[in-house]
Amino acid sequence: MITHRPYGVEHPYATSPDQRVPVLPLTGTPVRLGVIVSPDITRVVCEWNDQELELTPAETAAADAAALAGGEGHLSAAQAGALGGDGGWSVVTPPVDKPVRYRFRAEGSAEEVTEWFEVAPAVWMSAGGEVRGGDGRVRGVEWLVSDLGVQRGRFRLGLRDGDRLVGFGERYDALDQRGKTLDAVVFEQYKSQGVHGRTYLPMPFAQVTNPDGEGWGFHVRTSRRTWYSSEGDELTVEVELGDEPVVDLGIYEGGPTAVLKQFLDEVGRAEELPDWVFRLWASGNEWNTQELVMARMDAHRDLAIPVGAVVIEAWSDEEGITIWRDARYEVNQDGSAHKSTDFEYRVDGAWPDPKAMIDELHARGIKVILWQIPLQKTEFSTGQVAADAEAMVREGHAVLESDGTPYHNRGWWFPKALMPDLSVQRTRDWWTEKRRYLVEDLDVDGFKTDGGEHAWGHDLRYADGKLGAEGNNLFPVHYARTFGDLLRSAGKAPVTFSRSGFTGSQAHGIFWAGDEDSTWEAFRSSVTAGLTAATCGIVYWGWDLAGFSGPVPDAELYLRAAAASVFMPIMQYHSEFNHHQLPLRDRTPWHVAETTGDERVVPLFRQYAVLRERLVPYLAEEAAKTISTDRPLMRPLFFDHADDPEIWNHPHEYLLGDDLLVNPVLEPGATTWTTYLPAGDWIDVWTGEPVTGGAEVTRDVPLDVVPVYARTARWPGLSGVFS
Repeated sequence: MITHRPYGVEHPYATSPDQRVPVLPLTGTPVRLGVIVSPDITRVVCEWNDQELELTPAETAAADAAALAGGEGHLSAAQAGALGGDGGWSVVTPPVDKPVRYRFRAEGSAEEVTEWFEVAPAVWMSAGGEVRGGDGRVRGVEWLVSDLGVQRGRFRLGLRDGDRLVGFGERYDALDQRGKTLDAVVFEQYKSQGVHGRTYLPMPFAQVTNPDGEGWGFHVRTSRRTWYSSEGDELTVEVELGDEPVVDLGIYEGGPTAVLKQFLDEVGRAEELPDWVFRLWASGNEWNTQELVMARMDAHRDLAIPVGAVVIEAWSDEEGITIWRDARYEVNQDGSAHKSTDFEYRVDGAWPDPKAMIDELHARGIKVILWQIPLQKTEFSTGQVAADAEAMVREGHAVLESDGTPYHNRGWWFPKALMPDLSVQRTRDWWTEKRRYLVEDLDVDGFKTDGGEHAWGHDLRYADGKLGAEGNNLFPVHYARTFGDLLRSAGKAPVTFSRSGFTGSQAHGIFWAGDEDSTWEAFRSSVTAGLTAATCGIVYWGWDLAGFSGPVPDAELYLRAAAASVFMPIMQYHSEFNHHQLPLRDRTPWHVAETTGDERVVPLFRQYAVLRERLVPYLAEEAAKTISTDRPLMRPLFFDHADDPEIWNHPHEYLLGDDLLVNPVLEPGATTWTTYLPAGDWIDVWTGEPVTGGAEVTRDVPLDVVPVYARTARWPGLSGVFS
């Protein structure tokens, strides 16, 4: 057996051992050709034009080094091993200066020869395509051209001294991206997103802001991959192209809010969600029975810690994510949807009465969110999951490979699973019909639309006519829309809770910052992620407070993170799957207290949760204002104080709505914390004392205090919240 795939597995940031590297070489540069062979192969030769190139076994397996950065956790090994590597052989070719045909011959127990492949080098040229738009800001336009056509466009945008560059979707490493190199491709980086500059939620949009007030922004109107690099007085933008050699570029003039408004006018904006989304959300991946869920909610009640929503991740059998684990039912061999009356629930099962549980939670004022993933497992030969997989393929609901066969997930999470083609309504309806009983009969309130980063392949085929290079980034947008539409159709608010997205995701529900460790570094990165997402129009955003992965955080980190989260759009705690090993890793406040031995945790967390309840009316009012004005809810200071250069020395400070300035305590061991207050009159919400803006102010920060300042004009209406 011998395998060569010129594009490899198409991991966006790493190569696989059977790949050509680079896929598209520049004229005059060599390429590395890789193959994977079976163990019986003793010699591999590449027929390269009229030469024979001898391949040698690869010394090390290809690996994505950043995948290993996730460290300890249930997905780390899977992410690191996704590229394979056993049986890899490779050779470096002579420089490629013209199109070359090549194939491989393997010798062993039998001789085997591959099909012919072709590589055509490319060169950057000043002519070849068109940049539409740009309004005089574009210069240095170039086109990457090969015998196969124009592959990419590249241009430069001028930057001035003092310009700041903010946006590009949700970014974890810095608020100001000037001087950074980054790209826009949807990717599941399991932890350490800020370290490696990767994101679940990219957008080809950014704002340029300057203290003199002459701001502007740009939007590369594409769903294909883009790259950005700023150096000196220029930002270089590179754009992957399709059949048409055109870059469509939107330039928006004005201040930050005016720029964001123009962008959202094009791509869509959030719709107002019900007030309950601003209450505390509770979650733990190992809450996998009705008894466990109710025990956690009973503890909230008994400890007087208010909670507004419970996210139940491990409710299903994780085969089809449509049926409660341990339910009894007849398999629908044609893959059609079940009704709620088709199920019987065992008294001794994991979920003896889901409807009664949900009704009881609703009676307590707690909403119920169920976990989802947009994949269909294929490793089962019997049961409903097998019937659904067969129906997905038979009825044309699966994303396809270029040869028309079903695409199987190439990533590390739910590997080899089928992916529903949610680009078209017929499949969106087919996929959600299996889940409709959860909403209409069981009264579920929303869905955690996890995942969505599973599409790898430039030539995947979508039913809306797009190929993978154009359609893959849009998949998470379709995914959240699909479940929002299901909820709307049942008369419910479209409460989806996603981590991945792209341009257009602004209109689809709530987002959280994804998988992260319980560290101070991750805390800081998550605040940055919220601010950059907000800059791009994401209104409803949160994170797993104090992180969800690894050992239980210490009390200081947990309480500082909880205090900060009171003043973020969504407040949620969550913990990762850990194979139910002891000690447990729940992030419930009482378990953190028990694990750390710190008796302050429960009373302080209760204090934060009660404060959050009092803050809900303000959050709801400000969210409505955000949606009508496009001024972000979790707002970087440059939106209101672009003319103040000092704000950039305090990148983790932000406004929550119009009238609260928040400065989370982001370092361990802090006893005092310094906040820069922009010009204006402010009130320290914990003391009621006035503070004059335009200067730094330092205050004591015991664990029950996060520095928050209210605008003086709004204080009469807010003072009761903090009393």
